[in-house]
Amino acid sequence: MMKLKDKIAIITGAGRGIGKAIALAFAKEGADLTVVSRTLAEVEQTAREAEEFGVRVLPLKVDVSRAEEVNSMVEETLQKFGKIDILVNNAGILGPVGLLVENNVKLWIETVNVNLIGTFLCCRTVLPHMMNHRSGKIINLSGGGAAYPKPRFSAYACSKAAVVRLTETLAEEVKDYNIQVNAIAPGAVKTRIVEQIVEAGEKADKNTLAEARKVLEGGGSGFEPVTSLAVFLASEESDGLTGRLISAVWDDWQSLHEDRIRWTMEKGYYTLRRIDERFFTPKDGDIPRR
Repeated sequence: MMKLKDKIAIITGAGRGIGKAIALAFAKEGADLTVVSRTLAEVEQTAREAEEFGVRVLPLKVDVSRAEEVNSMVEETLQKFGKIDILVNNAGILGPVGLLVENNVKLWIETVNVNLIGTFLCCRTVLPHMMNHRSGKIINLSGGGAAYPKPRFSAYACSKAAVVRLTETLAEEVKDYNIQVNAIAPGAVKTRIVEQIVEAGEKADKNTLAEARKVLEGGGSGFEPVTSLAVFLASEESDGLTGRLISAVWDDWQSLHEDRIRWTMEKGYYTLRRIDERFFTPKDGDIPRR
């Protein structure tokens, strides 16, 4: 049985890479799609491939950092399909690479506008429809630097960390409307952003550069872990799970059934938080005495 049959999904950044892979995975599971990108030819190709699964697909040219274009995206989706069940915010750019003091200010702000403000605009525009129908799934794509420092990629890291906090905050705001909001950490996947890191050369942090080169040589973890997690979060299987940042590669999300989802929510796992005395009691000798 197809997990997303009769569902309508909007996927941003769907012209290539992770967004395209998620679009094809959703189509395989029976979802009708609106696929968007700043390059129309790319999403038209995604649409042609998705239609081979027998679903309806609407390709659109959209810059998610522009409110008027996001509004049109939602209006056209509702005109064609009549509803929106799922929103996947995948559109993102790497931004300037190098020391913060040397970064181009306009490029830094543009990165935040696409990665964070774009996610905000898509959520804000889709949510009234979901709230009215008291149902919906929102999936935001996180990235390297969201949960740990990423030197020389300050715009990208800050914008992606903010997306995770937006995910957690929004999940609390809409939980009474039966809307779940989660974020995916996709892992090391061969994408255009990884290629750009390698192209940046010495401007990049040496550890990040070495990892990116390794991914290009070996392909990284591939698209399957992230697409499988996206299908899970978009389907009824994940009902009740919200406000979480889940690693497609490193977290044991496949074991999240109904009882474990309830337990995970109670414990507060898969979130950005401080470890302090409320959650962690050190043993004698673990911390220095005054």
